[in-house]
Amino acid sequence: MLGEMNQAEIDGFLSSQVVGRIGCHADGETYIIPMSYVYENNSIYCHSQDGKKLKMMRQNPRVCFEVYEMTDMANWRSVLIQGDYEELQDKTERAHALHLLMQRNVPVGTSATHHMSNEWPFEPDDPDEIDGIVFRIVAKRKTGTFEYHDQSPAIPG
Repeated sequence: MLGEMNQAEIDGFLSSQVVGRIGCHADGETYIIPMSYVYENNSIYCHSQDGKKLKMMRQNPRVCFEVYEMTDMANWRSVLIQGDYEELQDKTERAHALHLLMQRNVPVGTSATHHMSNEWPFEPDDPDEIDGIVFRIVAKRKTGTFEYHDQSPAIPG
């Protein structure tokens, strides 16, 4: 069965995942990059070091964010967000976003780019100790689709 997710299903799915892909476009170039994230109140929150994606999103804040989960080719879910990039400059908003990012459930094995502080996986006493850029994507439109087959064929192998 192929179907569309309702808004409650979309929000639940976004809250249950930790990695998505940001799509941004500037100067005639489209760039897609995976990012770890946390979802709260219609926004995707991320932490990053300065680089190409941030430069592009500063130039053109209209972005998309995609999250998917695939069991096999017959069983998957996908959510696409169209939204606006915003850097968090306010200390209270930045600290809240960092707290959310530090508290989410993540896989045991993570890369060094995921470790936001020297204390990781523990939260530092002072969020200002965490360098880098904290930003959110405020969702303007969210859509979700899925395919589900209870008797999907086994993958040979």
